[in-house]
Amino acid sequence: MPFGAIGVASIVAGGLVAAATAYTPSEHASWVTAYLVLVVGFAQVALGAGQGLLTPRPPGRRAIAAELAGWNTGNGAVLAGTLLGVGWLADAGGVLLAAVLVMVIGGMRGAVRQPGWPLHLYRALVALVLVSIPAGLVIGTMRPR
Repeated sequence: MPFGAIGVASIVAGGLVAAATAYTPSEHASWVTAYLVLVVGFAQVALGAGQGLLTPRPPGRRAIAAELAGWNTGNGAVLAGTLLGVGWLADAGGVLLAAVLVMVIGGMRGAVRQPGWPLHLYRALVALVLVSIPAGLVIGTMRPR
């Protein structure tokens, strides 16, 4: 539930950023919009829903709180580090996001679904997000200034 609520709020925030910057678009505004919608929003909703629906026993409150805090703190660090040009902050956020995804993967042990495709799709999403973190951080440092 908290993953879904914060994720949906992030998607709405991305839409608001897009609307607010429509007349004066910039590289940063476009990036922030996409990041809020796809990573902070959609990925967060999918991570929470997958854990809630696909695991035999959803994680406990402490694990959920740690994942939620880590995911949102990491995303905040990536956003702030990128916008402020503080590479180490964005990198630290990326490391935190990767740690959360490792926690999520660990929490999926023992998950068995029939049919198995929802579980495979979920694992593929987690793997895609995990692989995209270092790729996104490298691309972020390669932008012309």
